[in-house]
Amino acid sequence: MKNKLDELHDGVTKELLARVESGNATSAELSVAVKFLKDNGASNDIVTAESPMASLLTALPFEEASH
Repeated sequence: MKNKLDELHDGVTKELLARVESGNATSAELSVAVKFLKDNGASNDIVTAESPMASLLTALPFEEASH
């Protein structure tokens, strides 16, 4: 079961990434991507460089907020 969930998670991540990288992502798709990352606790601090989530995180056209 975990393997299927991992596959689904990676598939969603890769699809969102493809939409963002194409430059054709709608505002709704960008919002979904941001929510997906937030819901999964993604941040530059915890996502490994080779993961699909890292690619999505860095591909979003937003600057990091300063704390």
